[in-house]
Amino acid sequence: MQGKRRQRQVGGGAKGLLAQREDKLLFILVYQKTHPLQTMHGLPFRLSQPQTNDWMHRLLPVLQRAFAALAMAPERDASRVAPSPLALEGAPAGALDGTERRRQRPTDACQQTAHDSGKKKTHTDKNLLLVNEYPSKVVYLGPTVAGNMHDKKAADEAQIAYPVNATLDKDTGFQGSEPAGVLTQQPKKTQRPRVERGGPVPQSPRLQYAHRCGKRDCRGETVSDSQRDLAPDQSGYC
Repeated sequence: MQGKRRQRQVGGGAKGLLAQREDKLLFILVYQKTHPLQTMHGLPFRLSQPQTNDWMHRLLPVLQRAFAALAMAPERDASRVAPSPLALEGAPAGALDGTERRRQRPTDACQQTAHDSGKKKTHTDKNLLLVNEYPSKVVYLGPTVAGNMHDKKAADEAQIAYPVNATLDKDTGFQGSEPAGVLTQQPKKTQRPRVERGGPVPQSPRLQYAHRCGKRDCRGETVSDSQRDLAPDQSGYC
């Protein structure tokens, strides 16, 4: 038997729930931003979990190619960061930090220890992010490592090539990391005045002014003193 080749008319077939390009863009951008469960992500779009999984695998490569075509995709090769247009846009002023995201608990005991993040109290994966502070764009996205790896160790293994005379903001997780030719900046805690044992405790200027005027301020006293407002005032407290 010889049959005829089936011809589908224009507009025929099943109608997809993500028919508009705007819907597809919103679908994939929301997933990239929040990274929810596929079942929960498909509910606002009236998609089942298998349909959500299928759309994700369709749209993720399209989104990556679009970012590459617009020159907005971050570098994945650390040696190519220095000549990157994203790193040189505005001024070579970057900020380096490690970011963690939750992952499924590994079944292997060794992997459980490696991915156990003590700070997040869960199992995580970690990536390094280098951001250009002026346009606020991600310049470099490091490889995915175990969440237990220290930020400085991940930076040392990545060996990022920074632009010449660049400035780099980093936190205490990168203590001791000083790339050559880069001016690093790290925040420091405010030094509080030391109090000698048995000496007077430093007070705020407002309290000092109130004491100089011979007045007592309940908000500057102890809890027991301020609670005296509940009783008839017989002691001269405010």
